[in-house]
Amino acid sequence: MRKTLITLSSLLLAASCGSLAHAEGDAEAGAKLTARCMGCHGKTGHSTSRMYPSLAGQDAEYLVDAMKAYRDGGRTGRRANIMVPFVRNLSDQDIADIAAFYSQQE
Repeated sequence: MRKTLITLSSLLLAASCGSLAHAEGDAEAGAKLTARCMGCHGKTGHSTSRMYPSLAGQDAEYLVDAMKAYRDGGRTGRRANIMVPFVRNLSDQDIADIAAFYSQQE
């Protein structure tokens, strides 16, 4: 019985963590990928216009989820029309790196 409970607990924990897992981002690598973002979000994630959100200091997981949603078609509308060309060819690691960079900005 004890072994069954331990196994079941381990499986539940793995399943819940697996759905939240993201690649670990490298902020230094992300900084090199943000040239495409600067026109709207600024050099360090401080937006140049009220039209575009500031990314500096945002939660990395939120940024990863948002960029993947734009890239994979989960977000639609006017902002998606703007964002998709910029994220279309980014890998999951590129996205994690960009998110790490912006999340570390003040």
